[in-house]
Amino acid sequence: MKRLLLSGLFLAGLLWALFSFRGLATQGTYDSIILDFREDLGAAQVEQQLQGFAHQFGATPRFNSAFSTDDHVFVVDGDRTLLRALLKSSLSRYTEIIEPNYQYSIQLLPNDPDYSKQWNLRSINIEPAWDSTRGNGTIVAVIDTGITRVPDLELTNFVEGYDFVNDRAEATDDNGHGTHVAGTIAQSTNNGKGVAGIAYGASLMPLKVLNANGSGTVADIAEAIKFAADNGAHIINLSLGGGGESQLLQQAIEYAHQKGVLVVAAAGNEGRNSVSYPARYRHVVGVAALDPAGSKTPYSNYGAGIDLSAPGGLKNGDDPAGGILQNTIDPARPGTDIYAAFEGTSMAAPHVAGVAALVRASGVTDPDQIEQVLKESAIAIQDDALNYYGAGKLDASAAVKLAEKGQITFRDFFNWLRENGYLNPRFWIDGGVTALVPKIAMVLGSYILAWFLRNYFPFRWSWSLSAGLIAGSAGLFPFKGFYLFDAPQLPFRLLGSSIPEIGSALQGTTLLNPIFASVLIPFGLILLLLGHAQWKWFAIGTALGTAACLGVSAAIAPALLWLGSGHLAQSFLAVNAVLCFALAALAAKPEVRHS
Repeated sequence: MKRLLLSGLFLAGLLWALFSFRGLATQGTYDSIILDFREDLGAAQVEQQLQGFAHQFGATPRFNSAFSTDDHVFVVDGDRTLLRALLKSSLSRYTEIIEPNYQYSIQLLPNDPDYSKQWNLRSINIEPAWDSTRGNGTIVAVIDTGITRVPDLELTNFVEGYDFVNDRAEATDDNGHGTHVAGTIAQSTNNGKGVAGIAYGASLMPLKVLNANGSGTVADIAEAIKFAADNGAHIINLSLGGGGESQLLQQAIEYAHQKGVLVVAAAGNEGRNSVSYPARYRHVVGVAALDPAGSKTPYSNYGAGIDLSAPGGLKNGDDPAGGILQNTIDPARPGTDIYAAFEGTSMAAPHVAGVAALVRASGVTDPDQIEQVLKESAIAIQDDALNYYGAGKLDASAAVKLAEKGQITFRDFFNWLRENGYLNPRFWIDGGVTALVPKIAMVLGSYILAWFLRNYFPFRWSWSLSAGLIAGSAGLFPFKGFYLFDAPQLPFRLLGSSIPEIGSALQGTTLLNPIFASVLIPFGLILLLLGHAQWKWFAIGTALGTAACLGVSAAIAPALLWLGSGHLAQSFLAVNAVLCFALAALAAKPEVRHS
């Protein structure tokens, strides 16, 4: 029996931990804790609690600021250990909030001096995305004119590539186009030099298929795609295209897709209602170009085959302000580099490839799912009869946020267990598991009361009675800690509350509301349902469950709004517990029919 009880407590504790796990979304950093005392407490009562706090924990809470006196908001230095101790202490009776004083900070603003000129990165909302990921662990193959490691790529990681034009391992750039494209994807960022890149934690795979004049063959491009797929690339960027359809190229794209690689391609710069190949192929994300105002550029192709739109740039003559600025080689002066502003759908595609790398680094690895995330998170354009924009305008922050939704790794869960003490044996002796005891006592108590009542007024057990016992005693209490990213938590708090706790859930406090924690709601339910043969047992069950809940609360933690936590609150809960049981007994009593 003892072994069975311990096993039950272990399983209950584990289930509670699982339902309480909130993932990384709420794992902030802090070195102090907020104590928000109830506003109905007088200054003397607050001072008494502060003195007791200092004596018990060896620390003295302080007002958060000069404006905190009326609200009784204090902060105290401490970590997770102190927080857990406070949440289990009697101090929770006198406070409305005990929570971490999380440290928030400004979003990352790179120190690259010319970042302010990169209107394109701000237009895709990149800065909030960087708070979550920089693309680490993702490999992006740039199939282009090659990549030269210019100074602003010095911190960017490279993996082995190949030069299919000259049949050699080193795929350096002799045009400038490929290096520029690579910079948009993963320019070294926050290095105090030049400009920034989108997924600057990702690795680049340079694959040269275009010569110094910017032209190349389908055979080389197809081989490069298969090379990328066979050598660990996760994303392929094709800022190239033409008008001829190729079965060889299409087969290479299908091969890459089957190996889990997402292919992104430029739509073409002819300004016509006909997207270039390979952007038109199935399993390729075709990208149209936007100007600084967020409108389709005059040169961008459109129509069938456009999946997304992203900044491609639009310059006014020689003014570089409207172009896409990156560090690349100067083909006119071999061995030197320049910061050049280019424009074209070739510049739009790497924006999508870079954000795709961020999405993949956030936990979405299937290429179709990455594409779906990019499309669902895009800013949709309603009036787009000619399909200028595809699913919409690229939004990096929304894409990463959507990708992270529900992505919880085992390592995250293990770290959460460790940080919150669940892997510490003391947790199972005198820690969080003891918080389950009152809930278990409430449920068991309601069934004991029902069994006791059955001896005097025989009845049959039914699902409606059991549902009432649970609703009145403990509710579906694991739901209180259930969390879905970005979803409101109030519905889960209500589902996880018993009838006496509903008022507390609505008000967001740990104190029971006397209106709900009383005989009133069971009395109303019995009046409403007494004439129904089946549902009346739900009402009786809620009365018995409420009696158990109020009885356990009176014995363990009598804490009521307006009534405090002393003998008055204890008497109120005990009296209402008795009234609830008497009400259930009266309702369960069989009707006496006179002949």
